[in-house]
Amino acid sequence: METLLVRLRPHDPRRGHLLRRFTYRGIKFQEERGWYRVEKSVADYLRDVRQTPGDEHAPLAFDVCTPEEAQALDAKEKEATVTRKAATDDIKLSAARGEGAVTTEDLPEAATASAPAAKATGRRGRK
Repeated sequence: METLLVRLRPHDPRRGHLLRRFTYRGIKFQEERGWYRVEKSVADYLRDVRQTPGDEHAPLAFDVCTPEEAQALDAKEKEATVTRKAATDDIKLSAARGEGAVTTEDLPEAATASAPAAKATGRRGRK
């Protein structure tokens, strides 16, 4: 019997991930629990379930993966949560620009003065 791993996508209202639990064929999927090992037929059904029933443009509700894909997804998410570097981490040098870099101080006086003048006259640039 072939099995796959499925999980309800993490709750994120900004991305449209609103479901926190879902029941199918007696299995209650809860977001907090994480991955479930299910039969291929159940996984095939869950692969097409949307966050909003009947809305084909709504985001998918489940991640359906092989064990290797699930491990890679977990590792990627764990890496994404570590955004702040500690002093003990291996930190690469952030090189500053050399002498040839152009800054706003290097622009001619007329170029910097024309931008506020355009606002004052009510003219707008192209979008």
